Amino acid sequence: MRGDSVVIGAMDIKFCGAAGTTTGSQHLLEVNGQKILLDCGLYQGRRKDSYEINHEFPHFDPSEIDVVVLSHAHIDHSGNLPNLSRKGFTGNIYATFATRDLCQIMLADSARIQERDSEWINKKRLKEGEPPVEPLYSEMDAERCMRQFINVGYDRSIPIAKGVELTFIDAGHILGSAQVLLDIEDEADGKKKRFLFSGDVGRGDNDILRNPQPAKDIDYLLMESTYGGREHELGTRADDEIAEILVRAIERGGKIIIPSFAVERTQQLLYVLNQLFEDGRIPEVPVYVDSPLAVNATEIFRLHPECFNKEIYEFLFEKRNPFGFENLTLVRSVAKSKELNLDRGQSIIISASGMCEAGRILHHLKNGIEDPRNTILFVGYCAQQTLGWKIREGWDEVPIFGKDYKLKAHVEIMDSFSGHADHSELLDYFEAMTGPKEKVWLIHGEPSRTEALCEALREIHSGDVEVAELGKTVQF
Repeated sequence: MRGDSVVIGAMDIKFCGAAGTTTGSQHLLEVNGQKILLDCGLYQGRRKDSYEINHEFPHFDPSEIDVVVLSHAHIDHSGNLPNLSRKGFTGNIYATFATRDLCQIMLADSARIQERDSEWINKKRLKEGEPPVEPLYSEMDAERCMRQFINVGYDRSIPIAKGVELTFIDAGHILGSAQVLLDIEDEADGKKKRFLFSGDVGRGDNDILRNPQPAKDIDYLLMESTYGGREHELGTRADDEIAEILVRAIERGGKIIIPSFAVERTQQLLYVLNQLFEDGRIPEVPVYVDSPLAVNATEIFRLHPECFNKEIYEFLFEKRNPFGFENLTLVRSVAKSKELNLDRGQSIIISASGMCEAGRILHHLKNGIEDPRNTILFVGYCAQQTLGWKIREGWDEVPIFGKDYKLKAHVEIMDSFSGHADHSELLDYFEAMTGPKEKVWLIHGEPSRTEALCEALREIHSGDVEVAELGKTVQF
């Protein structure tokens, strides 16, 4: 696994994913002869590359991994866990309670999507005389993987490996998201070391969640950089702006189609819409959440008040539903979803996936993207080359289900709903963290974003700040 220059027995980390890109989070920490994998996410990009990278685990042997620590449930961080177990990993998967519950539904949903995608791809491959492809894992694999989860609450320390103690610190990104703090007694040099993996860092002042908590006395930091060099246009609570967008969109007479991540973003939208309708700031129109995953996730949200900020916590215990209101319909069935595409009336449709790469949102876009009365409202990040990114970038035509459609609908973007801290917020997060931070490695960002954050950190920090390179092993 290592190059000749690396001393056997020394503590090191290998960047196995989300280095030079925002997806496929996987970082292999080796200490005291044990291998600890931080996250095991799916790489999301061009279909052929994604399948090969996700299927093969090119940077390590799954059967040699001793422990997995999961920062949060998003598929680019958790989505390849069933495949890891399927290929020989038998150890524990440590996660917060909410992360485990979300993974229960999200990994099964990921398996179903892969099975459908494989069927569609294989029809084409059969015509071209090519061998069929298999999904990475099945729903049964996902269920078996869940048996390996060990739940740990925030701020509760637990030993997970020889000389390694884990503490989860709230990251404020999605329900259950955590920074991974490892207190390590390194047998190679006899030193105690405090290592932090940021996971994905939230913005703070979230409508639902608590703020990211500052970590203390950090020696080594593995930090995300998704929005390095970029500032969100609006604050996290931008009710006036979304109200204006929705009023304008309703005045056009068409539908409002919102591609949204099923977890956290959808629930945040529901809470904001609840408040806007209650205050009479937007006209009453039907609202549909057309995503079985989002519906299930919304139910899970109500089970985890430990993740909520003070406002939502009190709201919930007043016996009110923060995520429900009179004109809201939660759509589970395929038949009801198809009815929405036939309905010519005005409505707000929230559907997954947020990057428009899979799910029912594709059908809504196919049926609505060429109508200039309609509005497509983006409320989150879209990785490069995804369908959502192409629409956000204003391409004249975009491919949906293998056919090109003209982009005539109005496109609106509200990055205030982003679950990721922007450039200034990442710097604030870094400076709030105490300790020498001797070495900092930046991950989870497109190259230009990571480099921008790297330059900014070097200006304010005397320690070593590096951009992580995919496949590289560094010793510390």
